[in-house]
Amino acid sequence: MSEDGYRPTNIDLLGEEHVRRYQETDGQVGYIWNGVPILLLTTTGRKSGLARTTPLIHGRDGDDYLVVASMGGAPEHPNWYRNLVQNGTAEIQVLDRHIPVSARTASDGEKPRLWKIVTDLWPNYDAYQSRTDRDIPVVVLSPT
Repeated sequence: MSEDGYRPTNIDLLGEEHVRRYQETDGQVGYIWNGVPILLLTTTGRKSGLARTTPLIHGRDGDDYLVVASMGGAPEHPNWYRNLVQNGTAEIQVLDRHIPVSARTASDGEKPRLWKIVTDLWPNYDAYQSRTDRDIPVVVLSPT
């Protein structure tokens, strides 16, 4: 563990390869990654208009899915988050289920409770937040 609390992860399955394997196997490969559940988020590119799919750790809050726009503590928001801000609808794949969702950024009032849910699942989010000046958003994905 590093000074900021970051715990190294296994990066054998990342990015496009993670998406491909997850889709090919309906999540039998790739749903559990480093001990946590992964969903595939498909957004519409705000500039290209093309479908973009990203594997993301997810938590749950009732019927809602929670994802975090951390990008490892990078100084800018990830593209998938910017796509959601522009177009608040998307699709997620959880194992073999494809679910249309509406997306919103957690409010200041609800974020502390939701942040605890996601950091209990993936403590590295706290380390990512310590690495950046931006407020890392928690995104609520509600099935439609």
